[in-house]
Amino acid sequence: MAERSFKKEVEKLRIGDGGTFEGEGILAVTKGLLQAGVAYVGGYQGSPISHLMDVFADADPLLKELGVHFETSASEATAAAMLAASVNYPLRGAVAWKSVVGTNVASDALSNVASGGVTGGALVIVGEDYGEGSSIMQERTHAFAMKSQMWLLDPRPNLTSIVDMVEKGFELSEASNTPVMLELRVRACHVTGKFTAKDNVRPAMTVADAANNPNRDTDRIVLPPANFLHEVEKIEKRWPAAVNFVRDRRLNERFGPAAGDVGIIVQGGLFNTLNRALELIGLSDAEGNAQVPIYCLNVTYPLVPEEVTAFCRGKSAVLIVEEGQPEFIEHELNTMLRKADLQTRIIGKDVLPRAGEYSGAVLRDGVAKFLRAWAPDIAPPEAALPTPNVTPSEIPQRPAGFCTGCPERPIFTAMKLVERELGPSHVSADIGCHLFSILPPFNIGNTTMGYGLGPAGASAFRPEGKRAIAIMGDGGFWHNGLTSGIGNAVFNKDDTVTLIVDNGYSAATGGQDILSSRATNPVRTTNHPIERAVRGVGADWVRTIDRTYDIERMRDTLKEALTTETKGPKVIVASSECMLNRQRREKPIKARAMKEGKRVVRERFGVDPDTCTGDHSCIRLSGCPSLTIKPNPDPLRRDPIAHVDNSCVGCGLCGEASHAAVLCPSFYRASIVSNPSGWDRFKDRVRGALIGWMQRRMDVARAARAF
Repeated sequence: MAERSFKKEVEKLRIGDGGTFEGEGILAVTKGLLQAGVAYVGGYQGSPISHLMDVFADADPLLKELGVHFETSASEATAAAMLAASVNYPLRGAVAWKSVVGTNVASDALSNVASGGVTGGALVIVGEDYGEGSSIMQERTHAFAMKSQMWLLDPRPNLTSIVDMVEKGFELSEASNTPVMLELRVRACHVTGKFTAKDNVRPAMTVADAANNPNRDTDRIVLPPANFLHEVEKIEKRWPAAVNFVRDRRLNERFGPAAGDVGIIVQGGLFNTLNRALELIGLSDAEGNAQVPIYCLNVTYPLVPEEVTAFCRGKSAVLIVEEGQPEFIEHELNTMLRKADLQTRIIGKDVLPRAGEYSGAVLRDGVAKFLRAWAPDIAPPEAALPTPNVTPSEIPQRPAGFCTGCPERPIFTAMKLVERELGPSHVSADIGCHLFSILPPFNIGNTTMGYGLGPAGASAFRPEGKRAIAIMGDGGFWHNGLTSGIGNAVFNKDDTVTLIVDNGYSAATGGQDILSSRATNPVRTTNHPIERAVRGVGADWVRTIDRTYDIERMRDTLKEALTTETKGPKVIVASSECMLNRQRREKPIKARAMKEGKRVVRERFGVDPDTCTGDHSCIRLSGCPSLTIKPNPDPLRRDPIAHVDNSCVGCGLCGEASHAAVLCPSFYRASIVSNPSGWDRFKDRVRGALIGWMQRRMDVARAARAF
């Protein structure tokens, strides 16, 4: 089950011509695709477009009504390869994934489709999660677009612009026979607003129609001699066609006064932030009525030379607001102006940071600095700029970590226990929730190379002595790890240990079902065990642990894998359901049962304050957010004691860790009974009386010892 359902929201996708559509950016994208007559949709989930894939999945019935084929792709490469359908047929297709890592995975297919070109419109929707909203390396899609000469759209983050760019993206692709990339930042995906809808359009040709009428054009296949002509076609035909389309359809926009001594050129996706910065210094308002000329690039590649020179002509300086580096647009602007013999100065990274997200405060300071240097008559004095109430250094650090009750935490607790006995090992980490193990309290993990590449990252370590450990999630396993990790290790007889974390979903990307999910999916096939796939590619030493909270078994199995005399890859599949998904499923059921007056039992754990010594080994071996400290009730002891707060979900890890590590007996388990039966009440009275009698005896004995 995905972390969020759009079952209700997708009904808005049926709104017809003239109706008002209101919702999030990802819903607007889907509506734009349907209005444009898309024939097929695919993709791989990943922030910030994870929910876009969830919208597609929940809208599957509507897609089928319109004859639109939707596929949840096994990887970004799989999704990109779907665009082959648009090479020979007038089929409009769209695929989506997280950039830039997703684009890297898809690069082979993208390079091929960009070389051969397309007949139908091909749209690649990428989640441009650059900056603080990103969980990946800080790179940009712009570089790939330039490398493969795919046109790049960066729409202003409002629903009307986003929907318009989806529709115009298909038209641009068809006009230039080139795939088009449309990038959306986190805020654009989840910005809310409204726009005037159009009717959904059934594709003029469906994928079934194309399959029944096969067509081939060897000039579109990337094979000599055709591939040598593709580059010529890009430069002489496709590029000019794209520039003409962008110019004639006025995809880029102008704001503010028509003339001025200075101006600003901005990426479309950063327009709202720029406008907010101008608003903070008194040069715009919430409606975007800027007092400085602005040229908004909804298409950041290719640029239109005539538009650029027309905007810059007569200005002493122009600020280019381009997030990230290298400053591709800034370089191209300088080249265009020099060719046009214009002396306008292009100012960019001189006043703006070379790296990092361009927030409102960053742009406010950068724009103010630009104006003081080139337009002091409208520049705000330094004293006029508002200062933040809280500085970054005053904000408490909140490193990423496992959720409360996460079944992956006990895996790393077991690894720390083995490390006590055998010493540290080289650990090749992987992408996913389990990557949080690199942070305290576990501090496990030496490198990470990519999604599903944990075992491949350990493949160079084939020592005669200590074995390297590779970690990989179930999502990464099905994405890439089965072949590049396990298959590669089997083929090369790598004597390594691979630990596959199987929590039942592609948890890191929002809880989507995968092949090994144990839930029943009505439109996908699940319940394909990872162990069967691992053995299928030739692995012999394979162990499956169905309950990761059993730390003793986890510890002993891992120790066996590291010390066994058996050569070749050792694989441990550690399975327990993602706690977030489990809570999403169980909490509504329990709440409904409690409301109906039914008996509901919840497990909770606690720490006996009189027994706890304040050693805190339990915290160092668990790191659970519900496990904290509080003052020691004993005035003669200074160390604070461990404490379990109300966020506990009763997973039992703290007690298991204490038992497996032989720490202390201070943990206890309590059953909280809602709507108790008569038998429950009777047992509670008996227990209360017995415990009270024992406590009174202890109090008497303690008082006697005091004298």
